[in-house]
Amino acid sequence: MPRRSKMATNERFNSHFTRETEQTRRSTTSCPECGGNLLPANYETRCRECGLIVGEDFLDYGPEWFDSPENSSRRRTGTPLTAGRHDRGLSTEIGWKKDGQGNALPGRKRSQLNRLRREHRRSRWRTKRERNLGYSLGEVRRIVSALELPDSLCEQACMLFRRAQGEDLCQGRSLEGVAAASVYAVCRCNGLGRALEEISQLATCSRSALECAYSAMNTELELPTPIPRPQNFLPRLAATLEVPDEIRHRALELATLAEDAGITSGRRPRGFAATCLYRASHEFGYGLSQQEVADCANTSTATIRAHRDCLFEVLEDQG
Repeated sequence: MPRRSKMATNERFNSHFTRETEQTRRSTTSCPECGGNLLPANYETRCRECGLIVGEDFLDYGPEWFDSPENSSRRRTGTPLTAGRHDRGLSTEIGWKKDGQGNALPGRKRSQLNRLRREHRRSRWRTKRERNLGYSLGEVRRIVSALELPDSLCEQACMLFRRAQGEDLCQGRSLEGVAAASVYAVCRCNGLGRALEEISQLATCSRSALECAYSAMNTELELPTPIPRPQNFLPRLAATLEVPDEIRHRALELATLAEDAGITSGRRPRGFAATCLYRASHEFGYGLSQQEVADCANTSTATIRAHRDCLFEVLEDQG
């Protein structure tokens, strides 16, 4: 019986592998619609001729360690530390009913883990101060999530609460009030249009407790709080009223003219921002009613009319 040649088998395998490789390379370098050349740019791959976006996923093939100026070690250190947790994110969680590979645990092992979980929960807080910190930081994260603020502001609010606790500003005051005041202070310092009423409705404390905590933090910590401007409240009011972009841009121009004229001093900025939106909507024929704008800004129609008259005088002087 003649022996089968191994060389022929290897040649057939190599030729088949070469054809598949060439076909794959051709499909990744040509457009599937028009057959044009593909151009990778800005983390996406598009066709040079027809503009079809073939791929837009970017895979990071870099190292998994975190580069730090203080530590040049290239070890896998896990997730970075966060100020939103009382232990900076270094806590330990004990799983339930399954091991690390997803297999079910026997009853004896589950009972042992339940006992370990109970002791771990008891030893989680070393002092009452740390327990208060963990509860308050959870309240800060809840308010920030309800306001749909970015994670960077959440970190700032948590750091501000830590400063307040370090200066003993929590003694004799509500923890919920200090937590809500931290969020409000961060919004004020970053120029975000978040009213005191909006945060007090989400907080689990009274408005007087929130105002008392914010006043103490603003005085003792010397916060760089700028003066609130009508321009800070315009984007949120415009998004709530769902007005077009040209009305929002015109309202910003009106608020800037009023600020340059000095008529916004001593007035409630949220109400004046609503008046600018009301004026801009009538200029473009959108026709927002005074009651609709007043309800959105949590003010009265009399305030809208008073600010409207002042704004009309400024526009007459400019014209």
